[in-house]
Amino acid sequence: MPVQMKRIYEDVETNDGVRILVDRVWPRGMSKEDAHLDHWMKEVGPSNDLRKWFGHDPDKYDTFKKKYKEELEHGDQQEELQKLKDLTKQHNKNLTLLFAAKDEQYNQARVLKEILDRQ
Repeated sequence: MPVQMKRIYEDVETNDGVRILVDRVWPRGMSKEDAHLDHWMKEVGPSNDLRKWFGHDPDKYDTFKKKYKEELEHGDQQEELQKLKDLTKQHNKNLTLLFAAKDEQYNQARVLKEILDRQ
């Protein structure tokens, strides 16, 4: 099943399929109605300490990615990641990981997409 990613502020499209917000913090200025979420998996997001340290700095991305994957494998996020993996297997339609970050290249949704694409 294809896993897509997009900013939560972009328009909802029918090919989004199952819409999952993977941010730990609710997106600023977004109402729950406008989000059109199927799931909010905030526990799969990076820890607050890691998120704040990273600050979406492209120079820190490789280190962020490594530390985030460690959290996903050994931290509190491990169970939520398994739920996300299970969702990708359950649905026969598209799945879209939603994030609020302005930077579409350097964020946690991209890391999660890479993990899901490899399963």
